Amino acid sequence: MLFSEGKRAVIAGYDAISPLGSELAEQWLNALAGRSGIGPLTRFPLRDDFPVRIAGQVPEIDHLHYPFLTARHQAAWSSPVFKYAMLSAARALERSGIHIDAGLAPRVAVTYSSAVGGIDAILTADRQLQSERKLPHPYANPNSCINMIGGKIAMLTGAKGPILSTITACATGLTSMLVGAMLLAHDRADVAICGAVDCSLVEPILAGFHTMNGAYHPKQGQENEPPARASRPFSVDRRGFVVSEGAGAVILATKEFTAAHGLHPSVELAGWGMTSDAHHFVMPAKDTVQQCMQDALRDAGIVAADIAAVNAHATSTRIGDRVEYDALQTIFAGQLPPVSANKSLMGHAMGASSVIETIFALRGMEESLVLPTINHQPDPEMELDCVTEGARPLVQEHVLKNAFGFGGCNACAVLRKIA
Repeated sequence: MLFSEGKRAVIAGYDAISPLGSELAEQWLNALAGRSGIGPLTRFPLRDDFPVRIAGQVPEIDHLHYPFLTARHQAAWSSPVFKYAMLSAARALERSGIHIDAGLAPRVAVTYSSAVGGIDAILTADRQLQSERKLPHPYANPNSCINMIGGKIAMLTGAKGPILSTITACATGLTSMLVGAMLLAHDRADVAICGAVDCSLVEPILAGFHTMNGAYHPKQGQENEPPARASRPFSVDRRGFVVSEGAGAVILATKEFTAAHGLHPSVELAGWGMTSDAHHFVMPAKDTVQQCMQDALRDAGIVAADIAAVNAHATSTRIGDRVEYDALQTIFAGQLPPVSANKSLMGHAMGASSVIETIFALRGMEESLVLPTINHQPDPEMELDCVTEGARPLVQEHVLKNAFGFGGCNACAVLRKIA
């Protein structure tokens, strides 16, 4: 190890908002029951010819009592990324039991980020400028700055340590955690507020995913298929990802810090890997995906057989799922542990997906349960155990979490249950 054991990152707290619910307990119960959070797209009026009709939408949260949910605050910070991010970070910090006072503030880092950010605010400003010749709101540009998400979290919590925005497309949430762990390992912080938010349910982004052949498109004659059936990772009939939205926050702290403050974390970030495919702007490459997993195992000091379950990236694309499967088959020498694909339940929340899924994996380790993969129809070319019977009781000392993003950004982590 290049750093002391006391600087290893442990999970001090976490929280999420997703299409499965606004409260974490509600989301967990829905996931355990195999309930889908995907339904008709209602974020904006749909033209008859608009190609995307379904999505994973988060519930309304404006009724919750937080200072950043006031009408005045939301008028200025109009993109939902801010209220979702700040809500998840505030609640995760509350759950951690960590109080950021003047003494601790300089030792609290923020790596919370986003893959897309508040682009919806700029789109709204542009439409008003073109149609009404109305100049943009003074907050329009700040709304679109991805680093402003972490900045607002720092202002909310008082964190004054290192702050940066890690952007690795769909791997952003997990990468945020890995970068936070780096800061802890190098003694630049004692606590890190990590995570990601994305709200990509805006017309040009959804239409763009359609033209890329990435977004779910029903088979001819099956246009009336229930939305809840659309997201089906690793299935023989998979037809692309369902775009969704959400946010997740994970509070990392060093072992030294939690011991000194009487905190009792149940899971640690035991090892991680990051690689670049250097291959294609959207198609993953098996060798570098495989290397990323192997690096995470090596960093954790374990072998593949030690992994009890895999929380997969698994977007439901033909090529992406196959590449991940092939890499897993090689890593585990054909002896794959159970594989859980959470996007079957909530769709693909872009950069936020990997941290929300990590939170589900953490909860599963704590409760000795593996979440089901719904809608799975076995692909004869991919033999794997997707826990299709429903949530499965399973003690998990080690879990492998995978996340891969556009541009060939790969991130993998090994989570270890603390005895």
